[in-house]
Amino acid sequence: MARGYNGLNFRDIAAQVGIKAPSIHHHFATKADLGAAVARRYWEDTVGQLAAIADEEPDPIVALRRYPEIFRASLSNDNRICLSSFMAAEYDDLPDRVKTEVQCFADVNVAWLGKLLNDTRIVEPGESESRAKAIYAAVAGAQLFARGRSDIALFDTMIASYRAVGLLPA
Repeated sequence: MARGYNGLNFRDIAAQVGIKAPSIHHHFATKADLGAAVARRYWEDTVGQLAAIADEEPDPIVALRRYPEIFRASLSNDNRICLSSFMAAEYDDLPDRVKTEVQCFADVNVAWLGKLLNDTRIVEPGESESRAKAIYAAVAGAQLFARGRSDIALFDTMIASYRAVGLLPA
């Protein structure tokens, strides 16, 4: 997360974890294999976070209100952004396997949001996917904007404005 995909190398990772680079190569033959595995794990973990929110909040409106928490958590962890955001910024340079996994992150977010939007009947069924994409893009964008200012309060202000204009449920 500190250097992006293009700044990733096996020697630096090995040094960080205190092992030799060949040990990483034993599990991941190429940088693309490692990048795809990391991106896959990231979106799989996000699926778990989204499921936990839905399980904890049976009211889909309340669950939708909690959605920005996932992105806020990254900011509160040393002003980080989500892995998908910084990898998407390098999209043209990513191997196809990594691109696929990065796209999955957006897809699982949009699918979850779309389902909850349908459940709430906030939008017409045919409009849920486009609204879900707008919410995902807005929340991810707020995270990126706040990170660029090292100001988590800015993220909170932007999320509040999305609620005030009706993009997110208030």
